[in-house]
Order: sequence, then structure tokens, then C-alpha cells
Amino acid sequence: MRVRNRKGATELLEANPHYVVLNPVDAKGKWRETFGNDHPIHIEVGSGKGAFITGMAKANPAINYIGIDIQKSVLSYALDKVLAADVPNIKLLWVDGSELTNYFADGEIDRLYLNFSDPWPKKRHEKRRLTHKSFLDTFKQILPEKGEIHFKTDNRGLFEYSLVSFSQYGMILKGVWLDLHASDFEGNVLTEYEQKFSSKGQVIYRVEAEFQ
Repeated sequence: MRVRNRKGATELLEANPHYVVLNPVDAKGKWRETFGNDHPIHIEVGSGKGAFITGMAKANPAINYIGIDIQKSVLSYALDKVLAADVPNIKLLWVDGSELTNYFADGEIDRLYLNFSDPWPKKRHEKRRLTHKSFLDTFKQILPEKGEIHFKTDNRGLFEYSLVSFSQYGMILKGVWLDLHASDFEGNVLTEYEQKFSSKGQVIYRVEAEFQ
């Protein structure tokens, strides 16, 4: 999600250390201590403007959520939603998703969400896709044994690529939805993109993949 630079975004993030972890390297291996409980920790890589992560936190108070985005302006809009929702079980990180092992210890995260990631359709940009093997290597390290990735997209090409990537990596596909909104799947929390695309009649794809 690309947005214009938001004036005051840095100041807004810095003014809310209860929600925005400004030095996540210091929290590595200590995230349950950071949250003040031993609840499971789920992260969303590429959290956009925060509709999904905020909705999940409200619906599941016994789970801790961490929203991650590389763009500080985008993350500042996510912070707006977090502040309005007033939920204690969210933290936000302004970091690069390819460097997660700098911020999380091995097996420290219980589940990972990828929602409407940039498809990077050109072949020469394949390594930038968040379901590329190099990213899966990183995700596997911070997830536990049999840790799961839950992935949603409207992009059929990226979905097909991701199914192949997960399978070639040796992951188990626990569930595949070729038209999520027409299925009987319960508890779906929409992202901003999902709301936009589904309102135009676009199909939403979803997969749950488990590391082995």
C-alpha cells in the first residue's frame, strides 16, 4: 500500500510508545514480557492502514498482535485505528519484513499473516514477493514447529505462485479458498484492500499453509 508521506507521521509514532515499539531489537526474545502476558503472538507483515490487525485484536483479546509495515506514513494510519479501538493487545513496528530475525527469536511467533501483499508481477522482481523462498526461510525461523502462514490476495497470479512456492518448500496446505467471500469460512476480518476489491466483485483467494 503506497501512500503520500504524512506530515507528522514520525512524531505521532514516537508519541505513542505504548503501541509503537521504537527499538524492536531490544524486544527480541522478550515479546511476551513486552506484552505483559504469555498469550500467543500473531504478526501481520505488511499491515497497511491497520483494519485487519485492529479487527483481529478486538475479536481475540487472548492473542497478542503485532502489525509490521516498512512505510511510516502507512503505519501512522494504522496507529490511528489502534488508538480509536483502544485495544491493549497490539504493538506496531516500523521495520522491513525481510529482517524479522533481527526482532524476533527463533520460534517466538505463533502465526503469521500476509494480506494483499505487493504481487511484484515481473519475473525479475520475484525475490521481492513475500511468499518467495527467501522470505519463507525467515518466516520459518521465527515460527514454531508446524507454524502457519495465513495468506489472502485478490491477485490470481500471486496466489498461484504462492501455492507452488509453499508446496515446493514442503509446507502442508491446510486449507485453500478460491472464492473466500462465497465460502462458508467464518471469522474473516477484512483489510482495507479487501473491502475495496470485494465491493467491485473481485474474487478473494485465501490459503493456510503449515511448515513441516
